[in-house]
Amino acid sequence: MAGVSLLVSDSIISFMWVWSGTLTSIFVYNILGLGRHEPSGEVIKCMLSILVMFFFAFLVKITKGAAYNPLTVLADAVSGDFRHFIFNVGARIPAQVIGSIIGVRLIIDTFPEVGLGPRLSVDIHRGALTEGFLTFTIVIISLGLAQKIPGNFLMKTWISSVSKLTLHILGSDLTGGCMNPASVMGWAFARGDHITKEHILVYWLAPIEATLLAVWIFRLVVRSPKEDKADMKSKSE
Repeated sequence: MAGVSLLVSDSIISFMWVWSGTLTSIFVYNILGLGRHEPSGEVIKCMLSILVMFFFAFLVKITKGAAYNPLTVLADAVSGDFRHFIFNVGARIPAQVIGSIIGVRLIIDTFPEVGLGPRLSVDIHRGALTEGFLTFTIVIISLGLAQKIPGNFLMKTWISSVSKLTLHILGSDLTGGCMNPASVMGWAFARGDHITKEHILVYWLAPIEATLLAVWIFRLVVRSPKEDKADMKSKSE
């Protein structure tokens, strides 16, 4: 029952995540009437984006681990047993994708003027390297925050939100700076290019490989608190 509840939460939060970006843009550019390249508009949008990420971090906390990003689920999956891995990859990620697809479909039906989401504006290899680098960086940061400041919700969420926003801005003109295969899949499905080589390589394979590499390097370089305690105990004896 807990597994079903988690799948439903994943789908709902993924649905809400794709809507959050659209509603933020509509509020800044249409309701406030600020231009897309005006400094004041960009500052307000960044502030709202950070508030939105705090809100979603709170949702993740109260749902006991629901997620809107397959990369978060994948990083957790490779740290557990085989059953945990199969559930995360085979059930949770599809639930996130379904939620994102439904969310984007409703966005386009409700606000057809918003466009069709992030697109690749560079060659496929540069795009894959960009998404891979952005993903690798944010996964390393997330793993570090989870280990170094595990109990400080506000500080951890602040650092994570600012990091995600910074990386998004850095990659926005190249790939959209997405770092979230599920939300990109929602937009790609709406455009009908969700099974193209560009989409699969840039927005799925590159981030997945970067996530696995980040988890492996983090485990290799950074010792867990349990290992440190075990070493200290053995030395004291």
